[in-house]
Amino acid sequence: MRLTILGCYSATPRTLNNTTSQVLEINNHMFLIDCGEGTQVELRRHKIKFNRIKHVFISHLHGDHFFGLVGLISTFRLLTREADLHIYGPKGIKEAITLQLKLSDSWTNYKLYFHELTSKKSELIFEDDKVEVHTIPLDHRIYTNGYLFKEKQGQHKLNLDAAQEANVNVAYYRKLKQGFDVKNEDGVLIDYKTVTFPAELPKSYAFCSDTKYKEDIVPIIKDSDVLYHESTFLDKHAHYAEKTKHATAKQAATIAKMANVKTLILGHYSTRYSDLSVFKNEAKEVFKNVKLADDGKVFNF
Repeated sequence: MRLTILGCYSATPRTLNNTTSQVLEINNHMFLIDCGEGTQVELRRHKIKFNRIKHVFISHLHGDHFFGLVGLISTFRLLTREADLHIYGPKGIKEAITLQLKLSDSWTNYKLYFHELTSKKSELIFEDDKVEVHTIPLDHRIYTNGYLFKEKQGQHKLNLDAAQEANVNVAYYRKLKQGFDVKNEDGVLIDYKTVTFPAELPKSYAFCSDTKYKEDIVPIIKDSDVLYHESTFLDKHAHYAEKTKHATAKQAATIAKMANVKTLILGHYSTRYSDLSVFKNEAKEVFKNVKLADDGKVFNF
């Protein structure tokens, strides 16, 4: 699982800071999460192939989280994209994007599928044989969702030497990897666990940006490998967080601890702070394994 931070600052883009956008690579998928201004430039800067992005997840319709989307869609058109593009986001995102395409006469030459969200309860919005994606209802000034990305349990790995020694026909190797016992050439039932290695544990990533402190999300993100949680303010400015429906670094750490996640990544910093280390220091008072997002930073898990 690989996470590339394209932007992680709040409100407005600056010469050295970009607004929220990130790319999650998980089990052969490449998901774009939020798309603030300048996202396509950052995608190019990090040499991320546009055609690998087939699913875009938008948390909410504040500009610093989706104003880069119509530009990216238009660039895909200019590059003669053919693959379908699926966009998940709040109700209204289809109108916002298609109106701009209509007025600029820039209809795409590929199919756009909008999956508009309205539920205030967690729901499954994407699933295939490798990954599933659930919404994480958040509490912000407008309708907002985070997203939980979960790998499905993979197959066992074949212990070829053990399988050959057990005299298992090659035709049954796939069944063994799927977790089935099979009979060998002598008619003896072979326990798949004796000729395979355990499958890798599936990984999960929870993205929670732009929300006030909300304990309701804890059961949804429980035991996640990685939690990205906004930390717009420090605890000394908690009154601003309450007023604007944002969170502090300490509150993010509290959620991480309650949810028993393995790693907490902080982001969505207010640009009033010049030193990001203070966010990490504050969060570590509550939760030990804290990392700081920053533009261009890559995390491998």
